[in-house]
Amino acid sequence: MTTPQVQNIMGWYANLSPTSLKNIATFYSEDARFKDPFNEVQGIPAIQAIFEHMFSTTQYPKFIFDEVIEQGSKAFLTWEFHFGLRGKSYIVKGGSMLTFNENGLITDHRDYWDAAEELWEKLPIIGGLVGWLRRRFRVQT
Repeated sequence: MTTPQVQNIMGWYANLSPTSLKNIATFYSEDARFKDPFNEVQGIPAIQAIFEHMFSTTQYPKFIFDEVIEQGSKAFLTWEFHFGLRGKSYIVKGGSMLTFNENGLITDHRDYWDAAEELWEKLPIIGGLVGWLRRRFRVQT
């Protein structure tokens, strides 16, 4: 069973929109850190800017959660990120490690996902190069 604070953050992300993004301080501490394969920032304004960029560069972004593991002040959530880009639909699978403070606010948010497999390999032009690199470095059995 997930804690109310984790349920609340999952509900917020599942329904994230440019309007609900304004409520970010309800979930993140003022000096929270955020890291993913493309960004490493600290503070609510910087984290909010990442999601504003997401809304300006993707179509219909949506997070769908799968599994939750909680222990003490930490939670690990697996998810699928569904979005459109130039009329084509994509799904990125990943996970987030969240650390909460004594007030239930996120102090550290680290996203784990394979940018090469989940994104670059699916894109025109660069996808062929990434696929070639994967085949080149794969151990032959």
